Amino acid sequence: MSSDITVPHPRDVLTFTHGEAVEGAFLDALARGRLHHAWMLCGPEGVGKATFAYRAARRLLGARPDPAYGLMGSSPNDPVSHQVSARSHPDLMVLERVGEDGKLRKVIPVDDARRLPEFFSKAPASSPYRVAIIDSVDDMNSNAANALLKTLEEPPERGVLFLISHAPGGLLPTIRSRCRRLRFSPWDEDETAEFVERHAGLNPEDSLHLARIAHGAPGRALELASRDALTMDRAAREILHSLPDVDFAPMQALTDSFRGPEGVLRFELLFERLAEQVHERAVASAERLSAGQGGAAPSDRWYQVWDRLVRLPREVEAVNLDRTDAFWTAMAELRAAARAA
Repeated sequence: MSSDITVPHPRDVLTFTHGEAVEGAFLDALARGRLHHAWMLCGPEGVGKATFAYRAARRLLGARPDPAYGLMGSSPNDPVSHQVSARSHPDLMVLERVGEDGKLRKVIPVDDARRLPEFFSKAPASSPYRVAIIDSVDDMNSNAANALLKTLEEPPERGVLFLISHAPGGLLPTIRSRCRRLRFSPWDEDETAEFVERHAGLNPEDSLHLARIAHGAPGRALELASRDALTMDRAAREILHSLPDVDFAPMQALTDSFRGPEGVLRFELLFERLAEQVHERAVASAERLSAGQGGAAPSDRWYQVWDRLVRLPREVEAVNLDRTDAFWTAMAELRAAARAA
C-alpha cells in the first residue's frame, strides 16, 4: 500500500466534477417541492455517488451555498459543513461498514438499520430536514435490508434517505421501487488519468493504466493508487504469463505478504486483478471459438476459473479460510486451465 497517497472521505470532498446533470435534477425537485423521500444513487464504485450524497445532505441541512464549489456546493466555513465533516450533526445519520471503533465490518448489520425509524421519528434538531446516508445499501445483510424497507414504506416527514448502490440489480425489488434513481456514469479514461496524475502524483503512463483498471471511476482509481494496485496487477500478469509453469519462490513471497490487515487488501486486490485478466482470456477464447479457431473447452474452462476467482475471496472472508491455502487452490485451477488451453 502506498502510504503517501491520501484518499479523502467523501464527506470531506467539497468539489464535484461531472455532476451538473444529477445535481440539477435534485435541485429542480427541491425547488418545485417534489423532493422524494428516498434517492437511490446508482453507478460503478468510485464515480462520486457518496460525494454527491454528502453535498445534498449539506444543502438539505441548511449549509450556505457557495457557487465556487459547483452547482450544489456549500461553503466550507459554514457551521453545517464543519459538523458534517466532524460527524457531529444531530440531523445526519450515516450507515456504513466502518463501525464506531473504526474497523471495517463484513456487512452493515441489522442493528444499524433498526436505528432509522427512531432517527426519523424525531423532528429536525436544527435543520429543515433529517438526512440518512447508507453507503452502501449493497453491504446490508438481508435482515438489515428488510429493516430498511420498513422505513421506506412509511416515508418520514421532513426526512430524506440517500441509498448508494454499486449494483442495484442485487437489491430487493421492493427497495428499488420505493426510490427515485439518479445514475452516475464513469469518466473518460483520459480525464480519469489526469485526475489520478494530479491527486496521486503518478506519471502519465501509470495514471492511464490505473484509469483503465478502474474503468473510468476516478475515486476508485485513486483508491487503487493508494493500495499500490499496479504492483498487484503486474504480479497477476506475471502469474498468467508463466502458466502452466510456476516459479514457487516468488509465489511464496507473495503469500507471505497476505498477513495482517494490509495483507487482506493485497490478497483481495490480487484476486481482483487475476479475475479481470482471466475474464479477458475467456472472452478472447470465446471469440476464437466463434471464428472457428478453437474448441469450446478452453473458453468454458477460463470462465469457470474466472467464476472461482471472483467467489474465493468472499468465501475466505465469510468462513475465515486461510488466504494462503485459497491462493494455492486458485493457482492449481489456473494451471489446469492453462494446460487445457
